[in-house]
Amino acid sequence: MELKLTRFASDSQSTVGFLTIDGVRECFTLEDEKRTVKVAGETRIPSGRYEVKFRKVDSGLTQRYKKRFSWFTWHLELQNVPNFQYVYIHVGNTDKDSDGCILVGKTYAINKVGADTIGQSVAAYQSLYSKVSAALNKGEKVFITIEDKD
Repeated sequence: MELKLTRFASDSQSTVGFLTIDGVRECFTLEDEKRTVKVAGETRIPSGRYEVKFRKVDSGLTQRYKKRFSWFTWHLELQNVPNFQYVYIHVGNTDKDSDGCILVGKTYAINKVGADTIGQSVAAYQSLYSKVSAALNKGEKVFITIEDKD
């Protein structure tokens, strides 16, 4: 399975993109801003191609997701991201919900204070998660290619 994240807009606080699965548009994405020098929890990951796997560790976040979502098992984690660790695809609406991770949503808007937001994040995540987890559970490899067009 091939995921592709195309970053199309960025500002001093966040980066917006859209995600496709095998060429079919799936959802919007929101990440932290681009920086030349990494600031922990405030910097988007570098563009590139990464394998996506389950992170089979019962962290606090994983336990919260298991309680919140009956369909959730393990986080989707990008592998071998240079200078980053624990990069997940998950639920969230603004850059405040991300520490370098990729948030997903069905809608995109700029809120009243001028910040990028994505909406219907749980619905987008459940849709994406069902497809990616089905592929992983069948033993398929899943990759994400991140491309900068911003």
